[in-house]
Amino acid sequence: MKILLSNIRQLLQVRDEVKQPLRGSQMVELPILEEAWLLLDGDLIADYGSMRLNTLPEADQIVDCTGKFVLPTWCDSHSHLVYAGNREGEFIDRLNGLSYQEIAAKGGGILNSAELLQRTSEKDLYQQSEQRLKEVMALGTGAMEIKSGYGLTEESEMKMLKVARQLEENHPIDIKTTFLGAHAIPKEFNKNGDAYIDHIIKEILPAVAKEELADFIDIFCEEGYFNVAQMESIIQAGQQFGLAAKVHLNQFNSIGGIPAAVRHKALTVDHLEVMKEEDYEALQSGETLAVALPGCSYFLGIPYTPARELIQRNIPLALATDMNPGSAPSGNMNFVLSAACIKMKMTPEEAINASTINGAFAMGLENTHGSITRGKKASVIITKQIPSYGYLPYSFGSDLIHQVLIAGKEIRTNN
Repeated sequence: MKILLSNIRQLLQVRDEVKQPLRGSQMVELPILEEAWLLLDGDLIADYGSMRLNTLPEADQIVDCTGKFVLPTWCDSHSHLVYAGNREGEFIDRLNGLSYQEIAAKGGGILNSAELLQRTSEKDLYQQSEQRLKEVMALGTGAMEIKSGYGLTEESEMKMLKVARQLEENHPIDIKTTFLGAHAIPKEFNKNGDAYIDHIIKEILPAVAKEELADFIDIFCEEGYFNVAQMESIIQAGQQFGLAAKVHLNQFNSIGGIPAAVRHKALTVDHLEVMKEEDYEALQSGETLAVALPGCSYFLGIPYTPARELIQRNIPLALATDMNPGSAPSGNMNFVLSAACIKMKMTPEEAINASTINGAFAMGLENTHGSITRGKKASVIITKQIPSYGYLPYSFGSDLIHQVLIAGKEIRTNN
């Protein structure tokens, strides 16, 4: 079926091709086609042009976008969407003065979520996760990464990854999966991180790889969780199975993980709320992308990723939600866009680029997502009638989406 979007006030992120993630001054360049039309053919972008200069192509359905902006759907490159239950009790604990680390030390945090997930059936886990997925799709996310990490046993980690694969099979959104068995040390390992890493490498990872359940591998490299040497072991083990690394780093402390991750050619390093000079220098020397998670900073009240410094140092930057039950219980990329502008001092152009094309690069989906490009997925957001695209981050509490199409399928229309 051919769908023609006509009378588009501005068609955003129009690019013939993008070979590398945007960085530095490229981040402020947002290619725009004024008074445009866009043709979607099935699940792909077929063509686009000017209402003033081109003859409109034939289509089965015409959508009038007068006064509206059209842009590619968000690419959320870091999420923990598959989890069981919630942790609002710990939210109250934090309001009463406990830190994230103190909650974890008394048995809360990741271990709390793992215990609940282990007791949850795959069917129930799927139903809970599908509800969240439908919500984020309606909010404009057309591609996302989903991590495991709340299982911490072979059976439960694989259960999470199977659910993520099932979600992609049953919905038009593109999903990349990441094996995050090294999210925390299970109680049965008595804080022996080396023993648990050895168990992951010898037992869980081969089982995950055999069933082709993961696209990437991850580890939480942080004080109280896993050290740099353990991170390197996990990255190298993943490489043996063709899994590139996407690593949690520098959320609370800088412990030398970024230079090591860059040396091992990690695809992304995520969080980066705390940075040292050697961290910036390492990222400048390699091709690893930085991924900022402002929703986590907002929820926990911790520093925000220093986006301005990263951009000024020519380091490619993406934005993602970190959707999870403990530190960022929201998958709303529209809020992420606003938080990046308001709290991280990014411009609207930088934030849109970081949430679309660079987000696609951060998942290896740059050939199919992240820009208005012929042959890419027909996944677009149609805004309501708004003054400018800068109004998207400005009006942070408003629902500014009129319609979402993912792979050519209507996900939501807000009249």
